[in-house]
Amino acid sequence: MNSATQASLPSSDSQNEPSFSLSPPPGNPLDQGRCIREAAALIIGDEILNGKTLDRNSNYFARYCFAHGIDLKRIEVISDKEDEIIEASRRLVNRYDFVVSSGGIGPTHDDITYASLAKAFGQTLEHHPETMRRMDAINAFRHTNLHQSPEQREAYLRMALFPSEAEVIFVRPEIWVPVVRLAGRLCILPGIPALFQKMLDAMTPFLPLPEAADRLKRMQIFTDRRESSIAPYLTQLQARLLPRGISVGSYPVFGKGVFISLIGRDAPLSSSIEGGTVNDSLAAVATEVEQAVGGRVIREDEVETVKQVS
Repeated sequence: MNSATQASLPSSDSQNEPSFSLSPPPGNPLDQGRCIREAAALIIGDEILNGKTLDRNSNYFARYCFAHGIDLKRIEVISDKEDEIIEASRRLVNRYDFVVSSGGIGPTHDDITYASLAKAFGQTLEHHPETMRRMDAINAFRHTNLHQSPEQREAYLRMALFPSEAEVIFVRPEIWVPVVRLAGRLCILPGIPALFQKMLDAMTPFLPLPEAADRLKRMQIFTDRRESSIAPYLTQLQARLLPRGISVGSYPVFGKGVFISLIGRDAPLSSSIEGGTVNDSLAAVATEVEQAVGGRVIREDEVETVKQVS
């Protein structure tokens, strides 16, 4: 097992929980040092499929990918079944640069993600000593799990039983749970949304992400006009802009109006139209759309407010 971890445990005072060392950033696992371009999410859990639990992790991952210039191509939700985990993980890893899984890594009988993924990639399972040490340090501080039966101890340590050839990457000083990465592409994350979100954000320095200048941007315009009244204009606009790498989408809000979304790179562009040329930079197109549909550009942080009060 490849453990990319610093083994030292910094001392902590009586008021603070242990603070752990981070792993050094691993090398770029992608061919020829290229950056991540396409991604997928594998959400594992019967509780998602039967409606007991609302899946927040795929939405958070989608927003993370967009913000970092990654094209999220697929989100799959599957049950806690070994054969489904094996099939889906192999297929997604073979197709995409970056895959995250969410769920199924706890101590109970139905938490089978590590074992299933080990089988999927032809590996055995091994306890990871550094992870066990961090688990015990946290629990000693909290005075929990100090009097376990052998059966309880075995169940507890299942959370440190990883595929033997995995990378084990510690990304936050206060969290003992590592990111376990397989085949250089599949990152295994917990299903608890607060943990998933913190660990995904903390992975950023460990990933070969696209340069900021190469990332897509989104601008949104809101109008109170009916979607049918602006549809002909949007159809013509998309035909003009698609060759320029700018996509146009419309998203009605019942009884209130329409959000028009423009996604592209905000670089100076021009294209020929009847009677001359037009500036097709993202900002210029947004201004054009504002005027054409009688709307206004909405900041990302305003969107939910506009949906509620417009």
